[in-house]
Amino acid sequence: MKKIAIYSMKGGVGKTAAAVNLSYLAASEGASTLLCDLDPQGASTYYFRIRASKNFNTNKFIKGGKNIDKNIKGTDFPNLDLLPSKLSYRNLDLALDALKHSKKRLKEIFKEVEYEYDYLFMDCPPGISLMSENVFNAADVIIVPLIPTTLSELTYEKLLKFFKKNDIDSKKIYTFFSMVETRKTLHQDTINKLREEGGNILESRIPYRSDVEKMGIYREPVPVSSPHSDSTHAYIELWDEIKTVL
Repeated sequence: MKKIAIYSMKGGVGKTAAAVNLSYLAASEGASTLLCDLDPQGASTYYFRIRASKNFNTNKFIKGGKNIDKNIKGTDFPNLDLLPSKLSYRNLDLALDALKHSKKRLKEIFKEVEYEYDYLFMDCPPGISLMSENVFNAADVIIVPLIPTTLSELTYEKLLKFFKKNDIDSKKIYTFFSMVETRKTLHQDTINKLREEGGNILESRIPYRSDVEKMGIYREPVPVSSPHSDSTHAYIELWDEIKTVL
């Protein structure tokens, strides 16, 4: 099972949209796919019209084992399952901190489903926390959406510094530009600057389009609601690039 984290220190950068659309595309190709919604806001869970079981909570998630398997829900789409979020996930850092080897607990949790799926996507909460470090250790690749603006560039640089300081392999970080508006000079200048600086910058760009914003209305992936749109083609190109990386 290949584990793909969709992560950003910054919120509002198209992280959940990428997690939902990429996991859908993987499943549409026939790959057995699991999307794990780790964000207490539960946006991925909402988009797929799913609710977690009432008796599922942070403690059961942390314990892993059969608690994980029996709380996975099927979506409306073939080959695509979801492990839904709970608001109690806001306490995940506290629960993890109480454990031994707390930075690698998530990796252990996912061993329960390691042979059931081809791909595991993680929709991660923003910020850097103990939960984030678990994600960094568990993921094979970390896909970072980046709006080509000064503040997003700053948070990306901070992420790279955090990896270096904590001796985490930064080679697993791959960045793509999200919510791109080509008419904006700042966007184009930032893209060119970061490409010149090197690093794992993917070629694919996700444009700023209303069909991505309308995912909250239609509650389904963009390739379903707008199969011929620019956004759909962009997500397909992004998924093709990620498969090459994997």
